Amino acid sequence: MQTLDWTILIGTLVLIVAYGTYQTRGSKNVQDYLKGGNTSPWWTIGLSVMATQASAITFLSTPGQAFNDGMGFVQFYFGLPIAMIVICMVFIPLYHRLKVYTAYEFLENRFDLKTRTLTAILFLIQRGLSAGITIFAPAIILSAVLGWNLLLLNVLIGVLVIIYTVSGGTKAVNVTQKHQMIVIFSGMIVAFIIILNQLPENINFSNALDIAGASGKMDVLDFSFDLDNRYTVWTGLIGGTFLMLSYFGTDQSQVQRYLSGKSVREMQLGLIFNGILKVPMQFFILLIGVMVFVFYQFNAAPVNFNPTATEVVLNSEYAKEYEVLQQKQQDIFNEKQALLTNFVDHNNAATFQTIAEANTQQDELRAQARNLIDKAGESRNIKVESNDKDYVFIHFILNNLPRGLIGLLLAVILSAAMSSTASELNALASTTAMDLYKRNVKEKSESQMVNSSKWFTLLWGILAISVACVANLAENLIQLVNIIGSIFYGNVLGIFLLAFFVKFVKGNAVFTAALITQVLIIALFILNEYDFINLPFLWLNFVGCVIVMTIAFLIQTLKPKNHGNKLA
Repeated sequence: MQTLDWTILIGTLVLIVAYGTYQTRGSKNVQDYLKGGNTSPWWTIGLSVMATQASAITFLSTPGQAFNDGMGFVQFYFGLPIAMIVICMVFIPLYHRLKVYTAYEFLENRFDLKTRTLTAILFLIQRGLSAGITIFAPAIILSAVLGWNLLLLNVLIGVLVIIYTVSGGTKAVNVTQKHQMIVIFSGMIVAFIIILNQLPENINFSNALDIAGASGKMDVLDFSFDLDNRYTVWTGLIGGTFLMLSYFGTDQSQVQRYLSGKSVREMQLGLIFNGILKVPMQFFILLIGVMVFVFYQFNAAPVNFNPTATEVVLNSEYAKEYEVLQQKQQDIFNEKQALLTNFVDHNNAATFQTIAEANTQQDELRAQARNLIDKAGESRNIKVESNDKDYVFIHFILNNLPRGLIGLLLAVILSAAMSSTASELNALASTTAMDLYKRNVKEKSESQMVNSSKWFTLLWGILAISVACVANLAENLIQLVNIIGSIFYGNVLGIFLLAFFVKFVKGNAVFTAALITQVLIIALFILNEYDFINLPFLWLNFVGCVIVMTIAFLIQTLKPKNHGNKLA
């Protein structure tokens, strides 16, 4: 990185933090601190909702996902517009009418205190883990690629977020997220243009799509019912709808974003804005990943994009085997150049198939390389990440973008990390303050509650940094976050749906059903991980919701009538 890159990177981050701290200093009451004084217009809500969901993981993992597997991941978001409509019609009017600070306050009004507390705790567990991952994701990748100290990066990202989130609460999060989204959109558009400009002169956008399609990267829709396919139209529409209903309707990190709205209409417009824009945004980010794939059809790529992993294996007894794979990779790349020229100049169908076969061979070499890296790590007792999906885009940025733009794209990644982490800390603090602290201790004054909320923000920030410092990578970071959510979200959504639509079910039945369901969902996830069953994680959202509603219904139906206790 050059001086210009450092200047842009540091200047962008410092300006965002300083602006958010200055603009929102001095919140005097809980209404201002936790709900932003209910002053947010719809477009602020929409951008804040998008920024909360679009973490650094989105901009690191999603292009790598497309590079490896193509555009099919966009199906994951097909349920989002459906969920937005349901939330606008059912959730928002109810939350607004009850003037709640958190989604879980409603559950005490409908059921009882223990159900509210249990649901809040489920949220705190899964969102607390996710907050650590949103810090850890960019930190570990930037550490590996740039050589920065991992512990220092975890602390740096966490501290920057804590500064303005503690200072200004919800309003600070909303204000900064608007500017973070401007940085993010600008950076991704610039990256897309740069990629296209760096393709050979005779390769236009249409040719690039054809080349990507030759290896199946443009297969967007999968209507199969095969559970081995993680992302299909049906998992997106069914599992995705339930996940998005849970996330946007019951997860306080999102609920708090639109509870800050001026009115029901502003809240609804903000979510509709998100529903309309989110799927195209994810499609565009995936398309960037596909264009990176096309770029590396004409430019030599490493057999593994994680430089730390490559260094480990090259300093092990497997070095010669790895070097053989690197040479084979280069040979296939050289052979492919003539094929690509033939394909572009003559649109030869036979060449089309040969290119796909060459890319398949390279995929096999990459798989062999990952296997060698794992062996090298085990032999040296070093934990090293062989799966390099999350390193593809950052490798492209650092090795192919001009000075200045590297700093901008790194600012995009860190801004995204800060925006999502700020929302999570803000929500964790408000849930702890309102659902656990205030509800279970002696009544506190407004100033005491604001101070307590700030201390809880600081505490959760420290815990998130701690999780980041001990976290380990999964197969893909964006999947890891969604897996954690899917383990809890279906259960929580089922509780809310019972509260909304099944009036005869009471608190004791729901509380018992929720405990049983959470144990069952964790068991199903473990069984799937060890291949005893075949249940992709997205389906856990649907299954969890159905199980908790069914068990609660049965418990309430079979329970003897007790007219003396309305919560029975």
